[in-house]
Amino acid sequence: MLSILELKRRKRELIERYSTADDWQAAIQVTTTVVPLALLWWAAGASYRISPWLTVAVTAGIALFSLRVLVLMHECGHGSLFRSAFLNRAMGFLFGVFSGMPQYVWSQHHDFHHSNNGNWEKYRGPLTTQSVREYGDMSAAQQRQYRRARNFLMAPLGGFVYLLLNPRLTWLKGSIAFVVHVVRAKWANPGTTLREHADTFEARGWKSSREYWHMFWNNVALLALWAAMSWAMGPGLFFAVYVASISLAGGAGIALFTVQHNFEHAHATDSARWDYDVGAVRGTSFLILPAPLNWFTANIAYHHIHHLSAKIPNYALAACHREFAALFAGVPRINLAQIPRALKCILWDEEAERIISVAEYERQQRGRSQP
Repeated sequence: MLSILELKRRKRELIERYSTADDWQAAIQVTTTVVPLALLWWAAGASYRISPWLTVAVTAGIALFSLRVLVLMHECGHGSLFRSAFLNRAMGFLFGVFSGMPQYVWSQHHDFHHSNNGNWEKYRGPLTTQSVREYGDMSAAQQRQYRRARNFLMAPLGGFVYLLLNPRLTWLKGSIAFVVHVVRAKWANPGTTLREHADTFEARGWKSSREYWHMFWNNVALLALWAAMSWAMGPGLFFAVYVASISLAGGAGIALFTVQHNFEHAHATDSARWDYDVGAVRGTSFLILPAPLNWFTANIAYHHIHHLSAKIPNYALAACHREFAALFAGVPRINLAQIPRALKCILWDEEAERIISVAEYERQQRGRSQP
């Protein structure tokens, strides 16, 4: 606990030293992402005439740069990529179109995660990690389905649903429900204005008109982009490359996010015992990645610092970690070889206040059943 107390004492110093964004560095990051991505899309169209296998290789490159787009979109949502609020909003919107995710709406949900990181009573990740009690109450078939849905091999499908399917369906279903609600309300009460009827609509997919209009323009821009790319490349080739690359990027993003909070004995507590800084350094991992992967993931591997302050730009995270390394000695470290094992930790042990694997849960159950 002494390290936590020291961290709390020096946290303000750490943030003040590294939380100033640099528009020039941000512009370089955007340029070195968007330009290669555009060139790779050109290569995807040209390569198919040479060899489909070359197109597969180009698609893998597009997926890597699309993953970087996702991380930079996330950074814009925190307002930390650029110093300018306008540039963060503008680039966040564009990155959201490239990736298929309405960025502003997504950022509101993501901020909730940051505000409650380590408090598993309030936030249990995008796949909703079940407690050992909840898992034990499931039938055998439900338990198998729970494990199957969280299998690493399902990540690309998860990426497709998360980035491409759900945002479109949420917008479409919500818009239809809104129109039906207003029409029915107007029919029943013709003397009431349309605006008043609209105000009574309870949306499930958005919390404000600003969120809805962001979803609307994200989908309009994305559909226009799909039409333009289909015209330029042919719809078959475009959607084959697009769906594959976005699904891979989204799957990698989900796996990356998961392993940064779901790993063996990650700190996971409830509201009564929760502490923000403890969640940041004991419930968040430091991924030890090769330099190229750190670049493609915009240093998000330094996730412990990101959770101490999301205002620290990605290009300052490594320097911050080096200078204050002594404060982070107890942060759980995970290397590439350990990621598959970490991804098997999909249960919250409420009593022990930690994340465990199904295998550990089953060992616990066997131990309790033995005399």
